[in-house]
Amino acid sequence: MKRNKFLGALLATAVVPLVGKSFNYKNIVRTGKGFKTAAGEGRLHGHIKLKGVNQNVLDVKVSGSDTNGQFAIFEQTSLSQGKGTPLHIHHSQDEVFYVLEGEYQFKVGDDSYHLKAGDSIFLPMKVAHAWTQVSEKGKMTVTLQPAGKLESFFVTIAALDHEPSQEELAKIFSDNEMQVVGPPLKLQ
Repeated sequence: MKRNKFLGALLATAVVPLVGKSFNYKNIVRTGKGFKTAAGEGRLHGHIKLKGVNQNVLDVKVSGSDTNGQFAIFEQTSLSQGKGTPLHIHHSQDEVFYVLEGEYQFKVGDDSYHLKAGDSIFLPMKVAHAWTQVSEKGKMTVTLQPAGKLESFFVTIAALDHEPSQEELAKIFSDNEMQVVGPPLKLQ
């Protein structure tokens, strides 16, 4: 019996370092300093003014470059009543929207949701979704996990010197790990 306990303890001791090495601590433990992004400011890009999808303004609050790509947080000031995103899929990111002001209509898969200030919604990766701004003005925070290329998408759209065609918009979505699968939502 003592021999079995000894062998069990020896085996457990041998396995612990192997399990520990399977974790990537670089992604768990942060080094460096914290930071503050003030109200009404964007961390790295200033205000990102969108074109094509809507005329909203995005502020990066936490960039994917701040988190080794693990997540990103944006604040969106919505200025485009009746406009939103086309129906699209994120192949590798989950999204969470939290409505700070105004009202929005969301479609997630086959389900529709009406959100107002204080409501949140989870959009799982690989599920088609879209949203449309219902109120005259609004504001939401958007969290992506992992960060993916949505920040790059916003910067690319803002840098255009013209309104993109539907084909150009679909390519920009695709270049940034998303796929357009349908038209924007219409307000009901």
